[in-house]
Amino acid sequence: MEMRRIAENLARIRARIEEAAIRAGRQPSVVTLVGVTKSVDIATIEALYQCGCLDLGENRPQSLCEKSAALDSASIRWHFIGSLQRNKASRTIAIASLIHSIDSLRLAETVSRLASEQGKTQPILLEVNISGESAKQGFEPGKLSGQIAPLLELPGIRIQGLMGMAGLNCGETETRLQFAMLRKLRDNLSDVATEFHSLHELSMGMSGDFEWAIAEGATIVRIGSVLFEGIE
Repeated sequence: MEMRRIAENLARIRARIEEAAIRAGRQPSVVTLVGVTKSVDIATIEALYQCGCLDLGENRPQSLCEKSAALDSASIRWHFIGSLQRNKASRTIAIASLIHSIDSLRLAETVSRLASEQGKTQPILLEVNISGESAKQGFEPGKLSGQIAPLLELPGIRIQGLMGMAGLNCGETETRLQFAMLRKLRDNLSDVATEFHSLHELSMGMSGDFEWAIAEGATIVRIGSVLFEGIE
């Protein structure tokens, strides 16, 4: 029953992603679904993986380590989507295909150093505080253009784009304005993009607003609760 329900949920979400992309005049294939597994157990994650969701997201380094070890599949692409403390970055770098939450130059420098020590080039996204909420981390939208030069010089990291979260309790209009802000910021940074630092990804949109995010240009959506509806 659990496998069937997850398969149904996943198919429904993929259909909504496809429909949202088509409405926006975009190809559905450019949008990656990351299944956020922070609230579910290993058996449920295994079922999601068996249903074909290969991009999985965790928000705590300890959970990332435990779940990646339990599943131990080379075909899974693990995304780290939570706030990253510098003293826990090493274990995250060893596992994550993409870190979404580089929210300061200081953290980027730590990841750069640790990745270099591990002989790895770590793909990252720069987190931007598009809602302006004090509780949220991230670069300030109006300052990132002036701060990006030293980030581009760091060894051991590859900047692939930006990540942002809309404000709590925002309606469609305000949410889309915030997502559009992130897209415009990404576009404004295109003159510093290189083949190495592509800056093409936009990680934005979660269970309650991913269709609005796709309408505004999201290339990665982070979906959790709606994937596991009906699972006890």
